[in-house]
Amino acid sequence: MSDKVEQRIKELSDLLHHYNHEYYQNHNSVVPDITFDKLLSELISLEEQHPQFKHPDSPTQRVGGTITKEFPTVSHKTPMLSLSNTYSWEDLDDFDKRIQKGLETTDYEYICELKYDGVALSLSYENGILNVAATRGDGKQGDDITHNVKTIQSIPLSIPEDIPFFEARGEAFLPRKEFERINQEKEKAGEEKLANPRNTASGTLKMQDSSVVAQRKLDCYIYSLNLGGIATHEDALEQLKKWKFNVPDSYQKCKTIEEVKKYIQDWDTKRHSLPLDTDGVVIKINNISQQEQLGYTSKSPRWAIAYKYASESAATELLEVSYQVGRTGSITPVAQLAPVQLAGTTVQRASLHNANEIDRLDLHVGDTVFVEKGGEIIPKITGVDHSARNEQAQKIDFITHCPECGTALVRKEGEANHYCPNTLGCKPQILGRMEHYIHRKAMNIDSLGPETLEQLFDNGLIKNPADLYRLQFDQLINLERFGETSANNLIQGMKNSTQIAFPKVLFALGIRYVGATVAEKLVEHFKTIEKLSEATLEELVAVHEIGERIAESVIDYFSKAENKELIAHLKEQGVQLAIEESENKQVSNSLTGKTFVISGVFTLYSRTELQNLIKNHGGKVVSSISAKLDFLVAGDKMGPSKLEKATKLGVKMINEQEFAEMIQTI
Repeated sequence: MSDKVEQRIKELSDLLHHYNHEYYQNHNSVVPDITFDKLLSELISLEEQHPQFKHPDSPTQRVGGTITKEFPTVSHKTPMLSLSNTYSWEDLDDFDKRIQKGLETTDYEYICELKYDGVALSLSYENGILNVAATRGDGKQGDDITHNVKTIQSIPLSIPEDIPFFEARGEAFLPRKEFERINQEKEKAGEEKLANPRNTASGTLKMQDSSVVAQRKLDCYIYSLNLGGIATHEDALEQLKKWKFNVPDSYQKCKTIEEVKKYIQDWDTKRHSLPLDTDGVVIKINNISQQEQLGYTSKSPRWAIAYKYASESAATELLEVSYQVGRTGSITPVAQLAPVQLAGTTVQRASLHNANEIDRLDLHVGDTVFVEKGGEIIPKITGVDHSARNEQAQKIDFITHCPECGTALVRKEGEANHYCPNTLGCKPQILGRMEHYIHRKAMNIDSLGPETLEQLFDNGLIKNPADLYRLQFDQLINLERFGETSANNLIQGMKNSTQIAFPKVLFALGIRYVGATVAEKLVEHFKTIEKLSEATLEELVAVHEIGERIAESVIDYFSKAENKELIAHLKEQGVQLAIEESENKQVSNSLTGKTFVISGVFTLYSRTELQNLIKNHGGKVVSSISAKLDFLVAGDKMGPSKLEKATKLGVKMINEQEFAEMIQTI
């Protein structure tokens, strides 16, 4: 039986690795999503039941789920140096002369690669398996982010050769489409949008929950291989491709510096069609032995240089400034521009962020403004051509009243944004909160959409989410675009939403600064809406990762009569506003009376899985080592102080394989 299980796990792993490679690198959907999901679910189930057969390169590592409170520091085998930059042909010519002088020959060639705007990664493989993934850090040391990097589908968890050690380096990035998708969801939810893909990728890689990282769908381009016996950089790239690393096909071998310049010119416009931002071209000597001959300065290699493209900018006319009202009442100014071509797209709008930005730029109607794309969803205005301003041009002053309901705006001390305080009567705010409530990440009511919500609102049928549960068939059937099926679907959708778990309900309420993750932490701590609503500032900030800003927002929300009334009505409709105390599934009492400390990094289990297994067999997990401790479950990179203390006190140390055997044979 065990042989059959082990064989099935291997079959599933090989299949899923193949499907992932085809989908993420060859853009080929070999099987439908439902088939892939079923195979992955089967593999997860088998690995949970038979953890001794779980491999460190299992496709289930892509899903995430590991919680990392701190990221250990690791040293790079070879320093991750920065490159010298140049912006001119003259500098390139000087670089070429230095190469010629250093090699004392003209017999050399270059490799040109695009310089990607992402996050530099070092990937260390031992015996063909990804062992450590680290950030660049200061070039000598970086953060160990292995669990998060394993969720990046285009990074192989293993290669088909048993090589003792090699290191690949690359650039992790968030594709533009994913960045836009995330920001669209944040905009609908009334949350602050992310600044740009590069910063988002960097922040994502340092998230504590790797399952959240997996949802971001990061990608990674590989551009370097540190392995003995490779003659040229081109050979290294070809080898990486054979091992199914994601090596972009944009690199090119160039015989002369003039060919390098031609490459730079060719990609100046073509680069805008790529899925991520690029800011230049990296030029390297191709021959590895010649690289070693040229050597390094203290900061950068002498055999490579980066040519940086100038930031793209366009001049156009500022027609007017419009204002948008978000679900929280935040007022966002947007510059309306005369259409202009920029980085391969037509630009007609630009972000102005807030009143401070309008004042800083000293904007007037009709100004000639300079627009740049800085990796944001919509471009930004970087300056004004004051010499072209009409003397009669009217200065743009930030509005004083809401553009939708006419209410006087307020600006809280210390904040840059203006707000409309008319939460109960301002249509965009009301509809924004409703759209957030029905969103798929909140109450997931797919029978409703923004247009339907607006129709229901305009007909006086809804003013808050609780009204959705009171809708009757007779009310709906008389509205345009509603038939019997759509009316019944809406009513049934609302009934189904009463089964949505409390964490998503709390998120759906749209409390400022309470996103999905914060909602889960609050629910886990307070259990019921009543306890949460009565919590003091001190009690709220005592919850892990809940700061004063979030705590004050929660208190403010529950202090308002209309919100208390809404919650009361939702409770009447049967919406889930509490969770039951979770109980561990008791498998046996075999570890009853035994105490465990868990320390280090593991491959068979996550730390959470180890904790649950110990509890499920009756054991107890503690945080500190003492003479009364029964077992220290020791993983890789265990802290030296714990090891020293456990050894001194004679505590029995076991690895995760021994722990697996312990609970299997009991």
